[in-house]
Amino acid sequence: MATLKDIAQRVNRSVTTVSRALAGYSDVSPETISQVRSAAEEMGYVPNTMARRLRNRSTETIGFVVPDSSGGYSEAFFNEFLAGVSKRAADFGYDLLVAVAHDKEDEISIYRKLISEGKVDGFILTRTYRMDARAELLMKENFPFAMFGRVEKALSAPYVDEDGTYAMKLITEHLVNRGHSRIACIGQPESIMFSHLRLQSVKEHLATAGVHIPEDYIRMGYFSQKDGYEQARELLRLPTPPSAIICFNDLLAFGAVNAGKDAGFRIGKDIAVTGFDDIPMSEHYRPPLTTISQPIQSIGGMVVDLLLDRIQELRGITLQEHVSEVTSRRIPIPEHWKVEADHHNHQLLLKPELIIRGTT
Repeated sequence: MATLKDIAQRVNRSVTTVSRALAGYSDVSPETISQVRSAAEEMGYVPNTMARRLRNRSTETIGFVVPDSSGGYSEAFFNEFLAGVSKRAADFGYDLLVAVAHDKEDEISIYRKLISEGKVDGFILTRTYRMDARAELLMKENFPFAMFGRVEKALSAPYVDEDGTYAMKLITEHLVNRGHSRIACIGQPESIMFSHLRLQSVKEHLATAGVHIPEDYIRMGYFSQKDGYEQARELLRLPTPPSAIICFNDLLAFGAVNAGKDAGFRIGKDIAVTGFDDIPMSEHYRPPLTTISQPIQSIGGMVVDLLLDRIQELRGITLQEHVSEVTSRRIPIPEHWKVEADHHNHQLLLKPELIIRGTT
């Protein structure tokens, strides 16, 4: 197997120059980088990953524990998010270690085990809670992490989030402008941060529009398509049923659409339904779902960027040499995205877009 010394002899350069050329350092000329990389490919050079990891005191592995509330891999949201995370991690030569928690206690135990055994350099958290034991543990241990979502007591932690308050403003205004005054909602438990923010926004913006939302129109604590079906069926059996149902994810919305169909309602005419996430099935449902667009894969990549920045800051770990060129680049944020950024704390809040389709 070819070594750095072998390549150095081939191209008549020092071992240090060859190493820096393979890493793409800016102080090495593009011509030398091209020459060295061509020689390395011809000679079948393979980097010594284990030696590099030992040298950098790094596992080059990111940890992701699928929350107990997710139903494992069954949610399209998590498949999309993990695709974004894994693709971006691979750009930096990082592996992704994924574990599935069966309950909250098991979830915390997994974090403790991975930290104590030194199996990962940092964690990515998603579906954050208002009072999040995971974030509290990682802050206490001073262990690198980044989140998709916010936590009330982790104000300085790095995160990417979509502005759910603004999203619900878009939805409520859209429904009110369509003439709806009997508006219900189905969402996840309020202990989850995004669900809490979305519900508060629904109440606030409906009140601003002069629309009252009765308590029996509010159904919280649900995740799946089955949940959406059952809760929408109960809503539509009320003496005065709602004319519109706001769902806090697309799966709930799919269930609500099916319940409406089974009850004889014309979706989009007799009753409106909205979702959140714009997972791939949303556009192809019947009728196509009005929803909030959330670029889940891109967000997964952004969270990886923030985590690797945090690893460097908190632990002084230098990203592996052969991708050092990549560290100066970040996933570009499309111009049409509206973003509020706190660069000091590495926090990004994305302003979402309402996608209007047949269900409204």
